[in-house]
Amino acid sequence: MAFESWDYYGLDEELTDDERLARDTAKQFVDRRFRPLVTEHFRKGTFPRELIPELADLGVLGANLKGYGCAGISNVAYGVVLRELERGDSGLRSFASVMGSLVMFPIWRYGSEEQKRRWLPELAAGRAIGCFGLTEADHGSDPGAMATRAVHDGNGWILNGSKMWITNGTMADVAVVWARIGDTPESIRGFLVEKGTKGFSASDIHGKFSLRASVTSELAFDDCRVPDANLLPNAAGLGGPLSCLNQARFGISWGVVGAAIDCYDTARAYALERVQFDRPIAGFQLVQEKLVEMLQEITKAQALSLRLGRLKDADRARPGQVSLAKRNNVAMALEVARSARAVLGANGIADEYPVIRHMLNLESVYTYEGTHDIHTLVVGRDITGLDAFKA
Repeated sequence: MAFESWDYYGLDEELTDDERLARDTAKQFVDRRFRPLVTEHFRKGTFPRELIPELADLGVLGANLKGYGCAGISNVAYGVVLRELERGDSGLRSFASVMGSLVMFPIWRYGSEEQKRRWLPELAAGRAIGCFGLTEADHGSDPGAMATRAVHDGNGWILNGSKMWITNGTMADVAVVWARIGDTPESIRGFLVEKGTKGFSASDIHGKFSLRASVTSELAFDDCRVPDANLLPNAAGLGGPLSCLNQARFGISWGVVGAAIDCYDTARAYALERVQFDRPIAGFQLVQEKLVEMLQEITKAQALSLRLGRLKDADRARPGQVSLAKRNNVAMALEVARSARAVLGANGIADEYPVIRHMLNLESVYTYEGTHDIHTLVVGRDITGLDAFKA
């Protein structure tokens, strides 16, 4: 049976020709260029930077944004692209998500015309790399309590503080950094901090057992001065960074389906080839149950993401709906990875197969861009009108 054995309900038939073209282009890139490299990069804890120009040439970076050198494809087309990237590795999808949703989107949505013209074409072409500085060591799920501050001084701002768990941090030419300029909810503002700015430094986080084929960093600001021109003029309050996270969560809901598909496809192929007790293990009831459960949950997640993508393209998707998709699909993908690992037995922990790599990566995806529990409360608030975040 072909690779499309996972598309049990033929949901890809619901895609337009342009969406299929975007999917197939990303799939070919992942299979031809990325998969042969990913195991070695995961072992070394490095990201294949040499592939960034090729990703840019495919129009992947900021693909669902319009103008300024961006491809301007539909949100569903963007979703299937991210699904294919994460079928390769969560680190590859994370790179694209950060660039598009967390760096390019805030500049596109909240930046000045000068900022857009300066940065968006460079980022879309991969000539510049960006990162997003929101999370702090002591303020993850509650970014509104951030300690990083910016004080106006003359014709610029002085930033002090630090950000943690920042994808692309040490590679970035520009960081979109969120800081507090006062004590009110509206006092959180966004700044573009360029590499080489005095008082700004970035260092890699080592010892990760997850997202190893991805650069994760800490950012530090020590009397870091940025000019007034680097303030994002149209973002005030926590709504700015949260809208960026909402963009990223949409992409995650699609991407993790790709990781689940790769785990399921690997487990299914292995079960058909692995012989025990004189027959392929795929013929045993308990193995078939695992495969069916995987396929069932993948199919439901596919339908959820497709509907969400159509809502987003119609400008009707609500944040709670995005949270539900992120929550469901990441948990689904992690359980599929664990079941696939079980089907592979001892081979499931060897990186000869992609399952353990996906499983480790998904432990991080379960946490970042809003933990599973936080998204539970977001949806709970949406359906009850009661805010469990506040006493």
